[in-house]
Amino acid sequence: EQPSSAISISKAINTQEAPVKEKHVRRIILGTHHEKGAFTFWSYAIGLPLPSSSILSWKFCHVLHKVLRDGHPNVLQDCQRYRSNIREVGDLWGHLHDRYGQLVSIYTRLLLTKISFHAKHHEFPPGLEVSDEVLEKTAGTDVNNIFQLTVELFDYLDCELKLSESVFRQLNTSMALSQMSAVQCRLAPLIQVIQDCSHLYHYAVKLMFKLHSCLPADTLQGHRDRFHEQFRSLKSFFKKASDMLYFKRLIQIPRLPENPPNFLRASALAEHVKPVVVIPEEAPEDEEPENLIEISTPDALCPPQITSDIFQQTFGPPNGIRDDRDAQIESLKKEVDTLRAEMEKIKLEAQRYITQLKAQVNSLEGEVEEQRKQKQKALVDNEQLRDELERLQQVKQDSDRSLRLCAEAEKKANATEIRYTKLKEKHSELINTHAELLRKNADTAKQLTVTQQSQEEVARVKEQLEFQVEQVKREAEMKLEDQSVQMEQLRRELDARRDELDQAQCSLSHAKQAGTELSTQVETLQAEKEQLRRSVSEKERELLSTRSLVQEKELQLSQEADKASREICELQGKLLEKSNQEQSLQQKLLDEQFSILQEAVREAEGILRDAVAKLDDPLHVRCTSSPDYLLSRAEAALESTDALESGHAQYVASMADAAALVGALALFAHLTADTIVNGSATSHLAPTDHADRLTETCRDCGQRSLDYLGELKDKQMMGRAELGDVRRALRGVLGLAQELRPKSLDIKQEELGDMVEKEMASTSAAIEDAVRRIEEMMSRARNESSGIKLEVNERILNSCTDLMKAIRLLVMTSTNLQKEIVESGRGAATTQEFYAKNSRWTEGLISASKAVGWGATQLVESADRVVLHTGKYEELIVCSHEIAASTAQLVAASKVKAEKSSRNLGKLQECSRNVNEMAANVVASTRTGQEQIEEKDTMDFSGMSLIKLKKEEMETQVKVLELEKCLEGERVRLGELRKQHYALAGAYDATEDGEARPAPAPRRGILKKPALAQKPGHVLGTDREVGCIFSLNYYHDVDY
Repeated sequence: EQPSSAISISKAINTQEAPVKEKHVRRIILGTHHEKGAFTFWSYAIGLPLPSSSILSWKFCHVLHKVLRDGHPNVLQDCQRYRSNIREVGDLWGHLHDRYGQLVSIYTRLLLTKISFHAKHHEFPPGLEVSDEVLEKTAGTDVNNIFQLTVELFDYLDCELKLSESVFRQLNTSMALSQMSAVQCRLAPLIQVIQDCSHLYHYAVKLMFKLHSCLPADTLQGHRDRFHEQFRSLKSFFKKASDMLYFKRLIQIPRLPENPPNFLRASALAEHVKPVVVIPEEAPEDEEPENLIEISTPDALCPPQITSDIFQQTFGPPNGIRDDRDAQIESLKKEVDTLRAEMEKIKLEAQRYITQLKAQVNSLEGEVEEQRKQKQKALVDNEQLRDELERLQQVKQDSDRSLRLCAEAEKKANATEIRYTKLKEKHSELINTHAELLRKNADTAKQLTVTQQSQEEVARVKEQLEFQVEQVKREAEMKLEDQSVQMEQLRRELDARRDELDQAQCSLSHAKQAGTELSTQVETLQAEKEQLRRSVSEKERELLSTRSLVQEKELQLSQEADKASREICELQGKLLEKSNQEQSLQQKLLDEQFSILQEAVREAEGILRDAVAKLDDPLHVRCTSSPDYLLSRAEAALESTDALESGHAQYVASMADAAALVGALALFAHLTADTIVNGSATSHLAPTDHADRLTETCRDCGQRSLDYLGELKDKQMMGRAELGDVRRALRGVLGLAQELRPKSLDIKQEELGDMVEKEMASTSAAIEDAVRRIEEMMSRARNESSGIKLEVNERILNSCTDLMKAIRLLVMTSTNLQKEIVESGRGAATTQEFYAKNSRWTEGLISASKAVGWGATQLVESADRVVLHTGKYEELIVCSHEIAASTAQLVAASKVKAEKSSRNLGKLQECSRNVNEMAANVVASTRTGQEQIEEKDTMDFSGMSLIKLKKEEMETQVKVLELEKCLEGERVRLGELRKQHYALAGAYDATEDGEARPAPAPRRGILKKPALAQKPGHVLGTDREVGCIFSLNYYHDVDY
């Protein structure tokens, strides 16, 4: 049997990417039933080179799964012993990037889960076919056991579904691919997965209904969510498998309902139908003839040839006469082969019949179960219809009375609902209390049982003692009676002894005769004694020889002990030498660590000296920095002192490890040097007093840091080195940076959130008012003007209306984007806290919103004056440019905190482009109208003389020079206005006397010919991008 099993195992588990043949697996399963276990299977399976081929491991898992399901019950115990081998195969392929390897890793986890589950719950066979009664008995009545069993079934089903999902993820599930052998190799194990999943789903539904009948629905919310997820995955798995041609001829896959069972309704259990998997009758496979003797390879022919040569050398060549017994043996062998083949066919046919009958039984059980469910459902429906009919009749009778009592019924219903909620809460409390009392009752019952047992033990001991006392009394009385009886018996025996004495004297003569016989026996005993003496002497000689051997062994042991003692002495000497070497290495390590520390200190000193030298470097004067950046650098440097102090303490405690101190020292040196350099750069833009104080503080900070580093160079001074002076110097830099920070709006931080909403609402209201005023101006212009003026006014007002609509859409989109920014960035904080935390950004939003509203108001007023012919067309052009710049500021302010992938940000940018286009339309329509309205005088110089022309030319040159001088003065005035606005916006720092010291003056190119006059406002200081965008777009706070 074992050779045939080995052949089947080798043919079933190979490296060919094709599905395992069913006949080979069937023979392996029959072998487990013959030997009542899987010893043969595992003895051959262990020798397979599973780590060398992922396909070989995949087929091994498939065959093991089928053997577990259909093999002998003892297979589970045999597989339990080889769990570590299965786990090693899964771990090996799980770490490799191989497509089959990943599947093998998942399959091994499924097999280990299956073995563990069935080893723990012996009521469930590996085939998972148990009746509902066995399931109820296994679950029991304890809620904890039912809960735990349900969780284990969910874990089991998760492993099954994960394997199916992994297989389908690697395959293209088209109909053509399912017929390829490589695809079928992956799909073949899913047949067992489908069989397992159908049973696990049915048991999970049963246990979930049972849990919902014992526990509140809220407690089982997690179970329901997990079951619904598994239901969707299982339904998708069954649908994909049923659509593939490969499964249609091998297995009949059940269909799950459209929706999962409603566990909150107990009657839904009657609607549940157990999914039944049917394996159709298989077509008979062509049996491959197996040769009893291999004749294909030359290696197999060598042993018979050698045996034949030895036989001929020993007995000579055969005489050529064939014996009849050989013919009989051959005929018997042929009969045995034919009988064996017929027996195998009979077994296979019987197995097929058994499989068919099982399938029929399963289908009939499913039909019976379905009929029973339908009958139960029909009874429930009949009962419901009967109740509904009675209710309708009652409603018909009480219809008039119900109208009068409707109001009271509503009040009662509300009261009942309130009472129901209270009762529900009370019910849940009672359930918890009941469970608590049950546990206490169980503990009390145990204690009571122990107490009763002890009481019963005491009573039993007491009864035993009383019984023993009574027994002792009875024995004493009986002894007295026995003694009297014995006296009588002794008298009678005395008489009998006298008679026996006479008889003894008679027998004495006979005894003398027996004495002679005894003497002969004594002689024989003495002969035996002599033999025993000789044997004792022989044993003594053997004992002496044994003692000599023991002495030799003791001598050898003593020699070995001496040798061991000498080796111990040598090892102790080597150990002492090693300890000395270790001490020297330890000292060398300490010296190397100290030298590394000294190199780090020297490097840090170089960095700090270079930073201090920057304070007096004339080339560094052109470098500038902001107080905010200096503040961040100083804070970082101050925080690095904590790490440096902890690293210093760690090195002083253990000088063998200087890594922490070296790392902290490098960080401290760079951050402190960065603080000094940025402090010097910040002083270049600060007032004189603040600049001098900041420079001296940075110089003092550098000197204190160098003093601390100098103390670290000396081993004696290292333990007393402190960072107090360095921290005080850094705090001084930090305080000066705080003083130099630009002043923000005079608004409390907790009011910033409300200010943003108010300003956005005010901006929207201003835009709405502007649209309304433009419409009024449109109607008034139509009434008061006509012709070209009416055409020009309508064109200008229409373009202004389009611009206002675009601005309104931009403000609405900006409001939505700000809400999105606040919701994504505030976390657990409130909206006001978020705005207060980002105060600089919030102030920028407020300034931008005010600028947009102010621009809309100014545009309407300018348009009104142009229509009434009291204003200038240039005012409209300037207001249009103003609105374009204001909306750009609002877009940039919103863009700072927004996500790049935000949809609202894209809409805002699109709205900004639309506003720019509308502003350009206003400018174009204004210029076109201006050209149409203004009349141009024709220059006719034909009647002038040469002298008069020269005079007019000189007067015109005088006017040009006057206008250029006036233009230059206005440009200088514009530059001074901008400087003042920059100072108000925070670009300039006010001194203690109230004067302003400006930053380096802007280039003359900026003031030479500005494109358009702009008003300064508040700069957003939180992001460099905002600062760069808004550096030329400042605005006054204007009430509109």
